[in-house]
Amino acid sequence: MAISGTCPNLPPLILLLLLVVPLIFISSVYATCQLSFEEDNKVYTYSLTKPITNYPHGILSEDGFYKVAVNGTVLWFQLCDAMIFNHDPPTCVECGDCGGISRCGMGCSALVANTVGGYPVCTTLGYSSSTSFELIDKEDPLKGIRAKLSNRGPKLNCSLTVSIVCDTNGVQGPQTLELVGTCDYVTQIHHPSGCAVIISSHGSGMGWFGTMLIIILFFFGVYLLGGAFYRYYSLGIRGIDVIPNLEFWASLPHTLQSSFTSLVRRFRGPSHGHRSSYSPVNF
Repeated sequence: MAISGTCPNLPPLILLLLLVVPLIFISSVYATCQLSFEEDNKVYTYSLTKPITNYPHGILSEDGFYKVAVNGTVLWFQLCDAMIFNHDPPTCVECGDCGGISRCGMGCSALVANTVGGYPVCTTLGYSSSTSFELIDKEDPLKGIRAKLSNRGPKLNCSLTVSIVCDTNGVQGPQTLELVGTCDYVTQIHHPSGCAVIISSHGSGMGWFGTMLIIILFFFGVYLLGGAFYRYYSLGIRGIDVIPNLEFWASLPHTLQSSFTSLVRRFRGPSHGHRSSYSPVNF
């Protein structure tokens, strides 16, 4: 179906803003799945969802989940997002807090199944919203990071800790699974996303200025979108005139140019070709 059939006579500017503004929210969501710290005048940044060579989705499994089975215990998990099952979904009971019977596994980010009385029983270990990160080895930041997903259940507090070992050679899925507490599991994967990006902290990066710039651009987009909607639907304005304060934005380049020229003249003085308004008079 064409866009015009869904949004009749909607100006291209509004359509553009409708596409751009949601990207800010998407970026802010994925930005939470990262870890940064400064040490010895260097900034170490781990951005797990950032696209890298051969892995356009970063740490996210392209199958929709990671899986490991050890001694009758089966673990499914996904990092930085909920799990998606297009094949081989979990078939276990007590999956109510992770999607229910019809969507078991798709309502959380970590699920484990243990055999109880001959039946697989599910336990939710964590959600992407409850994920925290730390270094695997504080003495060696290049080794990788740990992601800990947690779930506070009515009976048990459960968790899954995944060590993401830096490996530039490729991905190795989970091979081991260890129970370290009543309901706390530990596993490990190798992935290039576990490798830090290192930059010098002297004059590199945008820091607070970059954050402020993003906030200003966000509110500017909201201002344009809200003003365009109001002028289009409430005032019945069409065409490029839907842009709020169009006269101001149209004159802004000329105003800036004039201000800059005036400032330059003030500091440099009159040019050689400039004639004074006053001429000497001989009496």
